[in-house]
Amino acid sequence: MKVLLRYRIRFAAPATETRVCLPRGGCDRFESDSVSDGISEQAGHMKLPNQLIVMLTLAASTLAADIARAAESKTTLGNKSLVYTVTKSGYHVLKRGAVTAVVVDNGEVDDSTLQGHRAGYSGVASLTHEKRHDNLFVPSYSGLNYEHIHDGTNQERDILFEPRRAPMELRVLGPSIVELYQSPTPTWKLESVLRYEILSDGTIEMTLECIPRAKTFRNGYVGLFWASYIHQPESKDIHFLGSDSRNGKTEWIRGITPSHGVLATHLSKNDQRIFKHSDDFPLSLAFNRSKHFFAEPWYYAVSHDMAFVQMFRPQDKIRLTQSPSGGGNGNPAWDFQWFIPDYEVGKLYRMVMRAQYLPFESAEQIQRDSRANRSALGQPITEQEKKQASR
Repeated sequence: MKVLLRYRIRFAAPATETRVCLPRGGCDRFESDSVSDGISEQAGHMKLPNQLIVMLTLAASTLAADIARAAESKTTLGNKSLVYTVTKSGYHVLKRGAVTAVVVDNGEVDDSTLQGHRAGYSGVASLTHEKRHDNLFVPSYSGLNYEHIHDGTNQERDILFEPRRAPMELRVLGPSIVELYQSPTPTWKLESVLRYEILSDGTIEMTLECIPRAKTFRNGYVGLFWASYIHQPESKDIHFLGSDSRNGKTEWIRGITPSHGVLATHLSKNDQRIFKHSDDFPLSLAFNRSKHFFAEPWYYAVSHDMAFVQMFRPQDKIRLTQSPSGGGNGNPAWDFQWFIPDYEVGKLYRMVMRAQYLPFESAEQIQRDSRANRSALGQPITEQEKKQASR
């Protein structure tokens, strides 16, 4: 990509200060001993002092990075050229293949499409399949719900649940893509967009892009949490490939948590990060670890003969979390967490995951049918799985 940097050089009396002003706003400045030492013009060319050359090089690099970021970004947060409309209904229906998903903001909805949906629960309010017309999620709540922003310090409940409280704007980018935009939140000052795209096979790809706008996270990291409240499944457990120790043999693990906040969070075998937090941090799911470690960043769980599969990019270093009663009695929560360590103010961060909803036959069938989506997220396919696929 070629980047054309246009600049103008402004002299300020007594001609000992020079400012370089860029199209994206703002001026940098340097001082020179005299006008002749600063800039001279010969044969139509400008001779620039070394300090100014360095400034222009850095400015060009910054501008190029901004352009590259916009080109890479899929959301309206990072790519201002994307066109969208804002819906006032508070929700939008996505349908492809056998799957129908209703994406909702965090406002209250009560109509023929979403009956009794409570305020504070955003994400996928309804997920249905041609094989099962009942909603996978608790009707008054939602799935892939943007639940918490935190830094491990004790805060009032409304602050820890700020994604529920701060207003959202539902943006429609096309028949298969919607976004939930949240301006910098009142306490944490985190600006974000959640992009939900339904793919050709009915899989939902969710992309988060966020920008911390202030130095508000006291422990130096951003903690984010998503919850999916499942309506009355026969089993509250989740299933993933892992082991009972970091170096143990990989096999199918059945994640069981006896009560809310007990043995709740499963780490990757490679995740040895430690995030400082208060001993009495009130979000008990966040840091109460299980005895299991997962080998691959994905898991599934089953409700009424349908599997809900959540898959993640390896580089996002997701943590898997579960509760047997997060959505009320008999309604487990199948969740995940993402952390941004050593965050920088003004920098755009991205997390990508996919959720697949399909009929359940066996663990091997789910592994097979989710393979394409997991590969698209950059998950390596093991030799054992390749051998199984070739049979």
